[in-house]
Amino acid sequence: MTTTSERLGQIEQVAEGVYAYVQPDGGWCVNNAGVVVSGGESAVIDTAATERRALGLRAAASGVGAGRPSVLVNTHHHSDHTFGNVFFAPETLIVANEPTRAGIIENGLNLQQLWRDVEWGAVGVRPPVVTFEESLTVRIGDLRLELITVGPAHTVADTVVWIPQRRVLFTGDVVMSEVTPFTLMGSISGSVEALEALRRLDPAVVVPGHGPVAGPEVIDANLAYFHRIRDLVAGAAGRTPLEIAAAAGAGPFAGWLDSERLVPNIRRGLAEAQGLPQGAPLDILEAFGEMVTFNGAAPACHA
Repeated sequence: MTTTSERLGQIEQVAEGVYAYVQPDGGWCVNNAGVVVSGGESAVIDTAATERRALGLRAAASGVGAGRPSVLVNTHHHSDHTFGNVFFAPETLIVANEPTRAGIIENGLNLQQLWRDVEWGAVGVRPPVVTFEESLTVRIGDLRLELITVGPAHTVADTVVWIPQRRVLFTGDVVMSEVTPFTLMGSISGSVEALEALRRLDPAVVVPGHGPVAGPEVIDANLAYFHRIRDLVAGAAGRTPLEIAAAAGAGPFAGWLDSERLVPNIRRGLAEAQGLPQGAPLDILEAFGEMVTFNGAAPACHA
């Protein structure tokens, strides 16, 4: 079953009681979410960047029986996945790992300053009220949702949601589908470790943070990307991220969206090669400036 909401997203049933809310084309600020319905109960996994998009998600969730979800899981702290928290019912319990809660509070509404021309609407900061460290099990009807902390990967501490009875894996932004990964706030080596752990779960369906729903092959595609970053960094010979990226280009991943992320990913790889710990802070504004130079324009947010 697929129901389309014009210019917003579409909800796709990926298993019994499990739905992906996919927002094309999956670039900056245009993320995916999830809905789980079982036994008269429901949960939502991530929200959206703007009021319009969050209300579209809420309507789509209601259309498959999740009118007032009991649980809302945030996979990580980035605002495209969390700004829409405020549009769900007050009794909906928001759950995340502890670093995600801290990051949501620290971020505030800062994303709006990066893309000032976006119609954000009445988004806000509604942090999780239930937190965990390594893992947490949430039961929705007969379905078990295993919330697992991985990383540093995309961020310092990402959460994936594994539904073993359906073999469906919601990865947040640890996995992208036909979209370039982004590890400026996470780790190259940590992403490799996380992806290898996700592959061992043996999912049948992978719902990525951005881009189309896929099978387990999307995990291997992301691994191949990060192995290329490692290879580029290993041959860096004192060059800057911009120099390395300009010489290498997108290579076999040229068809993926947002290829300018190659530059901050190389920056993260260089930092780790020089001994900086996984997830250690890097200069975000400098990295975005490098992306603008590499891309010839600012990254476009189509939220």
